[in-house]
Amino acid sequence: MIVDDPTARRRRWHWRTLDNAAGGLALDLGLYAVSATFAAITAVTSTLLPHRAWGAVAAVGYLLATLTVIAQLLLRRRSPTSRLTGLPARWTVAGLAWAATSLLPLAWQSIDRAGGRTDRAQEEVLVVEHAGSRLLEHGTPYLGPDAIAALPPGEQLMGYTPYQPGMAMFGLPRALLDTWWTDSRVWFAVGTALALALAVAALRGKPVTAGQATSAATRQRDAALLRGVQAATVLPICALTLATGGDDLPVLALCLLALAFAAADRPGRAGLAVGLAGALKLFAWPVALVLIVWGLTRRAGTRVAAGAIGLPIAALLPALLVDRDALIENVLRFPLGHGLVTSPAQSPFPGYLIASALPAGRLVAAALLVAAGVAIAVRLVRRPPRTAVATAVICGYGLLAAIALMPTTRFGYLLYPLALLTWAPALHRPVDTPTTVVPDERSGRTTSA
Repeated sequence: MIVDDPTARRRRWHWRTLDNAAGGLALDLGLYAVSATFAAITAVTSTLLPHRAWGAVAAVGYLLATLTVIAQLLLRRRSPTSRLTGLPARWTVAGLAWAATSLLPLAWQSIDRAGGRTDRAQEEVLVVEHAGSRLLEHGTPYLGPDAIAALPPGEQLMGYTPYQPGMAMFGLPRALLDTWWTDSRVWFAVGTALALALAVAALRGKPVTAGQATSAATRQRDAALLRGVQAATVLPICALTLATGGDDLPVLALCLLALAFAAADRPGRAGLAVGLAGALKLFAWPVALVLIVWGLTRRAGTRVAAGAIGLPIAALLPALLVDRDALIENVLRFPLGHGLVTSPAQSPFPGYLIASALPAGRLVAAALLVAAGVAIAVRLVRRPPRTAVATAVICGYGLLAAIALMPTTRFGYLLYPLALLTWAPALHRPVDTPTTVVPDERSGRTTSA
């Protein structure tokens, strides 16, 4: 039975109206102009020196992108069919904007750091590189609790590696050679670009209609895909993160790749992609769970779970065998707030405010977080996602709720729900689109239009 959802249709209509204004250029202009303002403010006001350095470079890149879009809008008024204002040109501007606002400041900071500057990287860059060195020397990226306790008090925080073992792979180049291009951020960028390129190829490779593809459907799909890629690259929260820290971006890109494979009816590859993400960071595990439920609706749950669960377990086993206590201390105790030191990740979201302001606040925040998890679990059981679009939406809103309610969190984690929710429209297939049921007056039967 085909169900028509008027509310969902209205939401999509409003978004498409905004997204398609001036051939997509109006929203491009808003994105780049607001981003330029954000970068300029960051360059002047941020208390984090790597962020200030990013803002000084990125503000110029966003400004150039803004001026380019203004020129495209003026050209479009004179020649609406000009190739300089079409979708390929918008892809070019987005690519150049990412290079100018993320890759250029990343390379600049990496070169400065290799030259001796100590204020050109966030702590997670050093943590990942130290993890790579320990993996190469000792077979595990983690220090045990005794080793961390033996460090000077000011260095104990840096002794923790609150990531899954796979993240240490990005630190291996630095362990082998000390130069600018072995900076872990460079390899975060390589992994991110590769995963996004594969995701775009997967979505462009699937048919846009059940029968013969139409140019209008192709343009609509590619426009939505461009918007999703912009959200994962040139959006300031992503560009800033990649240039100064970067560990979240390959995780995000692999999750987007997994959803792209889901939209292309490749459940095995979707499981492998999200499994790779889960071998890097815990943030991918909720996405893996929802994808497994999606796979179950298509009788492919085992194929999804094989990669989604198998790869993280395979990554954990060597660290578990080498030093179980070190693994538990870094991966479980520290993220849960029971380590020798506490995490500095403290953004003023509801969970943190509740935990810090109310009596037994951490318990209250934890209870709210569990309640949100139970609500999502009930939703998955009662109405499991049957499309990649629904999977992306559930993941996006679920992670948004989790970030808001976690007692210890960062503002930068918002890149996950923002990118996932923006990616969802690019995953649409014709069978995903609600259809109107029309009665056939001659036969008395109903047909879908």
